Amino acid sequence: MLPQIVSPVKRRFPRGSMEASRGNVQSAEQRAGMKKTKKTDKKRSKQDEEDEEEDQPFDLNSKAMEEDEDGDDLSDSEDSVYSGLEDSGSDSEKEEEEEEGGSDDADEDEQSPVKESKKKEGAGEEKEMKKEDEYDHDTSDEEDIRNTVGNIPMEWYKDFPHVGYNLDGKKIYKPIRNKDELDDFLEKMENPDYWKTVHDKKTSSDIVLSDEQIELVNRLQRGQFGDVNFNEYEPTVEFFSKDVLIHPVTNRPADKRSFIPSLIEKEKVSKLVHAIKMGWIKPRRVEDDSRGRFYDLWASESSSILAKHKMHLPAPKIPLPGHEESYNPPPEYMFTDEERALWEQQDPSDRRLPFVPKKYPSLRQVPAFSQFIHERFERCLDLYLCPRQRKMRVNVNPEDLIPKLPKPKDLQPFPTTQSLVYRGHSGLVRSISVSPSGQWLVSGSDDGSVRLWEVCSSRCMKTVQVGGAVKSVAWNPNPSLCLVAVAVDSVVLILSPALADKQVLLSSERLLTTQQEEGPSEESQTVVWSETDGEELNQGIRLKIQHPKAVHQVTWHSKGDYLASVMPDHSSHLQVFIHQLSRRRSQNPFRRNKGLVQAVSFHPIRPYFFVATQRSVRIYNLVKQEMTKKLQANSKWISSIAVHSGGDHVICGSYDCRLSWFDLDLSTKPYKMLRYIITCTCNTAQ
Repeated sequence: MLPQIVSPVKRRFPRGSMEASRGNVQSAEQRAGMKKTKKTDKKRSKQDEEDEEEDQPFDLNSKAMEEDEDGDDLSDSEDSVYSGLEDSGSDSEKEEEEEEGGSDDADEDEQSPVKESKKKEGAGEEKEMKKEDEYDHDTSDEEDIRNTVGNIPMEWYKDFPHVGYNLDGKKIYKPIRNKDELDDFLEKMENPDYWKTVHDKKTSSDIVLSDEQIELVNRLQRGQFGDVNFNEYEPTVEFFSKDVLIHPVTNRPADKRSFIPSLIEKEKVSKLVHAIKMGWIKPRRVEDDSRGRFYDLWASESSSILAKHKMHLPAPKIPLPGHEESYNPPPEYMFTDEERALWEQQDPSDRRLPFVPKKYPSLRQVPAFSQFIHERFERCLDLYLCPRQRKMRVNVNPEDLIPKLPKPKDLQPFPTTQSLVYRGHSGLVRSISVSPSGQWLVSGSDDGSVRLWEVCSSRCMKTVQVGGAVKSVAWNPNPSLCLVAVAVDSVVLILSPALADKQVLLSSERLLTTQQEEGPSEESQTVVWSETDGEELNQGIRLKIQHPKAVHQVTWHSKGDYLASVMPDHSSHLQVFIHQLSRRRSQNPFRRNKGLVQAVSFHPIRPYFFVATQRSVRIYNLVKQEMTKKLQANSKWISSIAVHSGGDHVICGSYDCRLSWFDLDLSTKPYKMLRYIITCTCNTAQ
């Protein structure tokens, strides 16, 4: 196998195997030719040296110069990459010496310094010839190819110790130690060529780019051409011009379809001819311009295509002028002084004519004649350019806007038929109240009696005579107590109906038998607590609470221990009292008159107290003893108030046939106003 020849300059980018073999063959041929030339050169050199020795003595300086020159050549060869040329040269010299034999030994001993210099010169010439031959067969495409794996993903070699194979088929191993971030940082700081160093993944080596390569990259990044000598603004060659040229642009023969009739076009033409014969396609009519191009824009507007459009609005038509609009109207159309005075006094909308008829000797003396054509043109232009649109009026029946009320049969459980009638009172019933269990009903009437009913059977269980008109009754909402509060004139009676089990009756008795606390107060002088005896005690009346004025309403707290009474009066602040049964004491929560109190109510969950006056509802916090909110009922006179069991909604009835519904979480104004009440609302309940 011949030694491989590698370029000393292009060591980093080896060539392919074919180029290497081709270079080996050329080097062998060159050696054969060099042997022949050396033999002839040696013979000639012997004769020349003999002549020179006769003429000139041996010069040491020239020998030293030759040695220096040879040293330069040797240094160049030592610096170059090992390519095998030195071995090939030494082998050829040895073969030549063996062939020449002993005949030349004596001559070589005599002329050894001259031969050595000649041999060195021949070796230098041979190297130069080989270098030139190598570059003749180099190609730019194969310079960078060293790893012979081809164009494959290098990730396939990530689990192997090598990255590919070289030209000799040997593995190209990865570096033993990979660079970490610290090594990369140190190299970046110490290596001045780090910024132009590129890592080659195929060979796992770092390549330093040359100045030409960096300039090429910069040009490509700027969007320029890679070749510096390329002129991008070269003048274009005009192949097509207005001049008729002799030679065609292309010498391609004409297609067959260019001179043979098309069958598809023939079929299309035949169809058109048939349509014209049948009258399906009519030729265009030639318009006659003799009549002129002027036409009436709105003459045929009613029958035009625009008239069929839904939103089309025809231009308004001016009525034809009458005799009064003439420049020379008849005498009967002229205004008299009285008619002119009357016309001036009338409103412009009431006048029969918008102008006063006048008489002129000729049409040219009419004031509008000079601008007549201009005004007509402007009017036509406005009508033509003004966008018009038809607005469809909606004819709505006012009755259709009223919401339709549902049928009564669809509002179940809506009371449709009379189920029970509680008969027994001889006077007007003022108030009713239902027990917490829903089993019993108490009613108060103007006949001076309080009746207790069974709800499901309408049977009167008990009748209590109180000796006066009953204004209000209220059943204790606590299910563990069985008590009823009755307002009779200025007295509030506490009744024990005894319509419950023994446990409830015992708890009620325990609450009523509590001793009154000692200690006079301002309210004790106005409100007097007293116990009953005799006939009243037998009927169930246990306590009497005497008020200074007539009581109109009583209401219980949800716990059943507190009771509130209302006495409307403008002149005094003693309108509301809160009574506590367990301690038998009363309290006036207000020191000043806040208006005429109509009704009060306790919040079912929170410590709030609702006070309804004529126009508003005030909400007080009993713990903080301050007003928290004021509800505006938007009614003239509030008659009653009711709070929902959840405590979030309040309903107020009024004497002006309105019902205000408040949502306490939203606003202080009514959430809804119900105005479908025929008569006034005296009482409400939830």
